[in-house]
Amino acid sequence: MTGTTEIKVETSRTGALSGIRVLDFGQMVSAPYCAKLFADYGADVIKVEPSAGDVARTVGPFPLDAAHCERSGLYFVNNTNKRGVTCNVALDAGRALFRRLLEWADVLVENNLPSQMKSWQLDYATIQAVNPRLVMISITPFGQSGPYSAWNGYDLNAYHLTGAGSRYCGRPGEMPLEHGTFSADYFGAISAATWGMAAVYGRDLVGGGQQVDVSCAEAIAAAFIGGQNIGGYAQDGRFDKRTGVGMPQGAPATILPCKDGHVWMLALEPGQWNGLRQVMGNPDWADLDMFQNMKTRAENADVIYSFIVEWTMQHTKMEIQEKCQAAGCPVTAVYTVAEAAEQPHLKARGYFVDMEHPELGRIRNLGAPFKLPASPGGPVRGAPLLGQHNGEVYGGMLGLAETELQALRAAGAI
Repeated sequence: MTGTTEIKVETSRTGALSGIRVLDFGQMVSAPYCAKLFADYGADVIKVEPSAGDVARTVGPFPLDAAHCERSGLYFVNNTNKRGVTCNVALDAGRALFRRLLEWADVLVENNLPSQMKSWQLDYATIQAVNPRLVMISITPFGQSGPYSAWNGYDLNAYHLTGAGSRYCGRPGEMPLEHGTFSADYFGAISAATWGMAAVYGRDLVGGGQQVDVSCAEAIAAAFIGGQNIGGYAQDGRFDKRTGVGMPQGAPATILPCKDGHVWMLALEPGQWNGLRQVMGNPDWADLDMFQNMKTRAENADVIYSFIVEWTMQHTKMEIQEKCQAAGCPVTAVYTVAEAAEQPHLKARGYFVDMEHPELGRIRNLGAPFKLPASPGGPVRGAPLLGQHNGEVYGGMLGLAETELQALRAAGAI
């Protein structure tokens, strides 16, 4: 939906991070989403973009697939609740202006190559001299040190560097598959926000700010590969690999088709298996000896799945989910994105928020990912237009006169 609509902003709410001042100097996903988490919980976040804007503005989805720098869904969802300015730090005048913002800030979030930050004279050693209490959160695919730190890389480079591609997504003996879009960037962003916030509240303990070095690859290694695989390999050279659909150690544990889509079924323990049997009407085949424990069920998975599918194809995913959950068997409908957007459980938790935007009109967005009842978070203002708050920030907050702003515009600094 497009068109201009008066934007009503909630101003009475006090967020958990109210009073913290953040600069978002990032592109695409990892740094913007990290800064969004600060913004959605009350921090004052200023997004600093180059004159052409965050690259995410060129990435869809776009309404009706018509590209427009102010209508990118990716940009919108990662930049709510922020003020937005433009600043060309490649110019001396732009760098001087950016340093003024650094003096104001508690936190700088960025995801540029270390060499790029150094060429702009914005590396941590230089920034620390400008604001010793500043926490600089640097999120990159491979981190600030090590032989790959200077490499160009994206989300999938970070993901597959960790061995996660060998562990997940694909059939045994066949090539690995790509993982879902931006998982490494989002995991890196959440890790960065968590420990960046810890660094802010720990400034008095360490005597000032510090640089939080976040490698998206290492965030994926910790979350996806984890101690079981890394520790197992270190101990005896063994580790898990991708298994295709389902689990080789037990059954039923897989995605199965049903009347209107698919369900994820997990019924390994005796209580779970007996609950599933009850829901299916205690069929005679389920009494066979080969189906009495999860290991022998796994050894005969092709047989048991063919029997179960005969039953699932007679029922809808919601029927299966509700009946199995009531019987103590953890089965979940596999929702499409459209179905998830209308999911009553997520609606009841307030996870969807309808927002207004001058270019997108009324749009549905995701709400707060973490619940803080005493100081609820989540988006209340849409993502800023390109340079929308230049006058407010540079003129009102930093005190630059209109003639100075005009000179900066003429020089290409903003």
